[in-house]
Amino acid sequence: MSTRSVCVFCGSRAGARPAYEAEATHLGARLAEGGYRLVYGAGDVGLMGAVARAAQAAGGETFGVIPEHLVRWEVGKTDLTRYVVTETMHERKKVMFMNSDAIVVLPGGAGSLDEFFEVLTWRQLGLHDKPIYLLNTEGYWTPLRQLMDHVVDQGFADASLLGFIEEIDDVQGLMAALRAALS
Repeated sequence: MSTRSVCVFCGSRAGARPAYEAEATHLGARLAEGGYRLVYGAGDVGLMGAVARAAQAAGGETFGVIPEHLVRWEVGKTDLTRYVVTETMHERKKVMFMNSDAIVVLPGGAGSLDEFFEVLTWRQLGLHDKPIYLLNTEGYWTPLRQLMDHVVDQGFADASLLGFIEEIDDVQGLMAALRAALS
């Protein structure tokens, strides 16, 4: 069996709560210990850096993808197993998506939301059937889920949209979901 890859979308900042970085670190280590390759945005800052450093420290394979214009800003982490520089943000998302078997979204800002909504839209359109997980650390994604419920309630999406996302509260639960989905 080939190595399974998990794409992690997350913030280039650590966020306001220590739990965000702690969970990112925990996830990076657990992915490596579980034999999963980390696919992420190749930054060495914020939650991105935390998840990658933890995966590396645990002996995991890392695949980072960063657009040329963000190499300085996100401090491109060139010591990864594989480091890819793209021309655009869209190309970054596509390369990350194409090289993964599942998507996990940790707390993050506009960029993480953009990444999440793009893979969700692709799933809604039937372009893939990869599992999408929201790691809901300390309830971070609860307002997003409420917004998505509102979108469905107001008739702008079919209720099936909500079934494309699994909200999980902790890394232990996430790892169990990944094992079940990718076995």
